[in-house]
Amino acid sequence: MVCMIGWCTIGNAQKKEFTLSGTILDKGSNQPLEYATVVLENLSQENEITGGVTNAKGKFDIKIASGNYRIRVEYLSYITHIIENQQISKNTDLGIISMEADVSALEEVVVTGEKTTVEVRLDKKIYNIGKDLTTSGATVSDALNNVPSVTVDIDGAISLRGNENVRILINGKPSALVGFGSNDVLQQLPADAIDRVEVITSPSARYDAEGTAGILNIVLRKDRTLGFNGTVNMTAGHPIFSRMTSNLNLRTDAFNIFGTLGYDYSESPGNGLFDNTYTSGDFDRILESRDILRQRQGHNLNLGVEYYINEKSSIVGSFFTRQSDDEDNTDIVYDRFINNVLDSESLRVENEMEDAHAHQVALNYENNFNSEGHKLTADFQYSYDKREKTTGIDENIVLPTSELIDRETIFEIETQNELLLQADYVLPVGDSQFELGYRGDFEETVTDYRLENLNLDTGEFEVDEGLTNVFTYMENINALYTQYGNKWKKFSFLLGLRLENTQLKGQVESDFDEEALEEALGEDIDLNFDENYLGLFPTVNLIYELAENENITLGYNRRINRPRGFFVNPFPSRSSIINIFQGNPDLDPAFANAYDLGYLKRWEKLTITSSIYYQKETNSFEIVQEETGETTPEGINIIRSVPINLSTNERYGTELGILYNPKRWLRLNWSINAFQFVSEGNFNSVEYGTENTSWFSRFSSKLTLPGKIEWQTNANYRGPRQNAQTKYKGVFFMDLAFSKEIFNDNATLAFNVRDVLNSRKRFIDTDTDFFTSDGELQRRERQWALSLVYRINQKKERGKRERQQDFDDDGEGEF
Repeated sequence: MVCMIGWCTIGNAQKKEFTLSGTILDKGSNQPLEYATVVLENLSQENEITGGVTNAKGKFDIKIASGNYRIRVEYLSYITHIIENQQISKNTDLGIISMEADVSALEEVVVTGEKTTVEVRLDKKIYNIGKDLTTSGATVSDALNNVPSVTVDIDGAISLRGNENVRILINGKPSALVGFGSNDVLQQLPADAIDRVEVITSPSARYDAEGTAGILNIVLRKDRTLGFNGTVNMTAGHPIFSRMTSNLNLRTDAFNIFGTLGYDYSESPGNGLFDNTYTSGDFDRILESRDILRQRQGHNLNLGVEYYINEKSSIVGSFFTRQSDDEDNTDIVYDRFINNVLDSESLRVENEMEDAHAHQVALNYENNFNSEGHKLTADFQYSYDKREKTTGIDENIVLPTSELIDRETIFEIETQNELLLQADYVLPVGDSQFELGYRGDFEETVTDYRLENLNLDTGEFEVDEGLTNVFTYMENINALYTQYGNKWKKFSFLLGLRLENTQLKGQVESDFDEEALEEALGEDIDLNFDENYLGLFPTVNLIYELAENENITLGYNRRINRPRGFFVNPFPSRSSIINIFQGNPDLDPAFANAYDLGYLKRWEKLTITSSIYYQKETNSFEIVQEETGETTPEGINIIRSVPINLSTNERYGTELGILYNPKRWLRLNWSINAFQFVSEGNFNSVEYGTENTSWFSRFSSKLTLPGKIEWQTNANYRGPRQNAQTKYKGVFFMDLAFSKEIFNDNATLAFNVRDVLNSRKRFIDTDTDFFTSDGELQRRERQWALSLVYRINQKKERGKRERQQDFDDDGEGEF
């Protein structure tokens, strides 16, 4: 007879007692198994059974009488470990006992409720978003849009608490997935490749100091379940959309092979309309109407092997590659007015072809010296990203006459090489933990840009030597860090310090007009620069447990925002004939101090998370618009957007999240984030300071209907916001999804509609001394999709075993 709560011993009380101890670990991950059951059967005394359970570190310590015992270690969904004829005549330490997951047992585990979980740790919140119906067949960007505190706009720009300066990591490291400072690839990778998302608003010293808003770490799937298993997801939708992905895993005693293979094709129609007025130039009003079609086609492969050298150490090698062939077609009609009378009309046709491929290889070595958390890890990662883009632009007058007025072709080749080296050493001392590490990031981006214009007189294309250039940008970062954490009764803390040296280096090769660039950007601008910054970045993270399911957290950290390559490239883009973007080589890094106070409380059916935060950033970036003094061949004033360093930016905010499960068949989730920011500073004698208050909120409900059909609704609202020159109106959008298990729960059929109301648009209102613009832009129209997920050697997991983590894990709750 085994008693799970409280153990009674039946035996000879006069026998001398000894201590039996040991540690229970998961064989694949070497993570401790808390609440594993240790059953002791005295073979010399019939019916004498005793035992105990493991603590948060997987340890057990049991007082037993001398004798000959049969020891049985049990844990839910793991193969029982048995030790026969263990003679106890003295204090005995069994050492590490590794347990293997039982595939057949896993298939029998069906926990109703299917809940997304959040783990609150000293420096992060970890969201498991894999069970969200609305992301079935969707992309990583779509999935991130359902994570609390995170928003993704129509262009794919990711914000954390309303701040776009967020660092995106893949598996804890920079990745070829987000090369060139762009998140385009995240709009193409399948959401079902994600295992979890870590929202790190108060990063510890272990992480790169980049990102004043914080860090989003996207952890991809790497299943360790014994045997062969996986999933295959097939999706089709309208507008034309198809995707097929497979996540497969093969696990043996010696190694684990995991991989994700995907293919996708989509056509996304979009549109835009802008009403522009000018205080000078040939025209006082121009209506700009856009018709957009974006085609995406790509393949991606993520393949890895984990080899278990022994019970304490392992090495992981992985390879990622992404090939894509994209095409964007945009037709822009310009209606030009003089005194509100239509004067002329032109048509601009843009065709952009892009062939891109990214590759990444990574090696990770981990040695767990013991089960206490004493370990050494070492990482090597190399990424290569190349994009070849050809853009053809035709400008035609269609009213009052019909004629070609301009034709140009842009050739761009961008290559990026990035090397990462990291070593991390963790030494536990009692209940405390000391950590020391080094990290080096070395990145080089080369942009080769050539512009050819059609000579209308000769009919031949000629190279524009003034804008053709090669711009090389290097960012080299060396960092040393240390941190110390401890737990005393209900109080936990993690203190860290990071020393970083940043080298930013730029070099221009071009026959450009240096005087023209100096006139636009300033005489003191150095187009070939080499700058070094040395800084200390302290972090403080605290947790106090008010009760078992209630805690308060406090965090402080200092962060840096380094300018990316396109922000410092001085040569103007040509994506629009009247609005150009020009980088600023004089842009300096921005620095921020951030504070966060959080509160979490859990009841049986209700979970509340909340926080208030404050951040002050110096030298903050702002993109401003100004006149260039130039006009198009038709006489339209050309407006320039340029990033600058403002003096300060202060941000205050609060957020609240509520999850309520009133019934087993109903789950409600609501969150809101409100913030205010105040900025000040000037550029070229113009004041660009502003003050703005905004908020965003999301609501999600999940309902089980008759026939075991599940219905999920996600509603989002983003309040209006503004900077010194531009206002963005509020927007509401909603997603719906339905799913049903089929084929004896071996597969899931799901139907979802994203942007049901077709309202996910950007409404923009710009007001300056020289022009105004009132417009809207929709990059992707309403889309529906039907997907089928088939599981190989898996049953649908509707729950997760709850497990306490290391001392820096404050527990796991529902969210």
